[in-house]
Amino acid sequence: MTEFTQIKLDIADGIATVTLHRPEKMNAFTRIMMQEFIDALDVTDSDDSVRAVIVTGHGERAFCAGADLTPEGGGHVFSDPNTVDDLSDERVRDGGGRLTLRLFNSKKPLIGACNGVAVGVGATMQLPFDIRLCSENARFGFVFARRGITPEAASSWFLPRLVGMQTALEWCMTGRIFDANEALDRGLVRSIHPSDVLMDAAVGLAREIADNTSAVSVAMTRAMLWRLGASGHPMDAHRIDSRSIYRLSRSADAKEGIASFLEKRPPAYPDTVGENMPDFYPWWDEPEYR
Repeated sequence: MTEFTQIKLDIADGIATVTLHRPEKMNAFTRIMMQEFIDALDVTDSDDSVRAVIVTGHGERAFCAGADLTPEGGGHVFSDPNTVDDLSDERVRDGGGRLTLRLFNSKKPLIGACNGVAVGVGATMQLPFDIRLCSENARFGFVFARRGITPEAASSWFLPRLVGMQTALEWCMTGRIFDANEALDRGLVRSIHPSDVLMDAAVGLAREIADNTSAVSVAMTRAMLWRLGASGHPMDAHRIDSRSIYRLSRSADAKEGIASFLEKRPPAYPDTVGENMPDFYPWWDEPEYR
């Protein structure tokens, strides 16, 4: 497995855990962390034993305290420090966005366990997670306007879809820090937990997915809801729904799902994401940065 220096990746019993791990810097984000996180997702996507991925931060103080802009932290998280005239140049690309686009394309469900402070990219990187839990001491902040910059990590696309335009604008225009209760009330997180049971709650949710569902069904469902929910017309969803139901209803997983239900036993789904995704997947053309 790839050696990591700023994250940890643990895989056990069908569940992968990615831990942001820069304890001396409150797990602040760097270009190195970005690439290691992307590499970890490549590992979890290609490992058919992984049924769900939990993302958390080291310790109880911080999930991620934002971007580390100091030279010793790697600096220049947002883009290349050199002046570039062509804004379509790859060196202009935001590092947080590179990560969230990779998270968006994950074939495995992503569960966030926000264990403390999450500001800037520490907040925006969580937006592509499918389900977000947090501890009672979690704090969030989309602080960009207070730093003289704008939201990054494609959060202008993700955030309004999760919490609505009015809340997204308020949080981003004020740049204020808000607590776990407000995050729950506005729909950013699914539930709040004491710090000492946060990971247990996240693992319980991951276990429910891993033990009871088809990996192919979950991968398809994730892609369909994220992509088709933002489409311009329900016909776009109907086309993919129809193709997906047609293909998957003839699969070995569908046979097992029906048999296990009728026989009142736990399912043992044979199909894998690595080998058995429908022949029309992916159905979209991945946009280029230009």
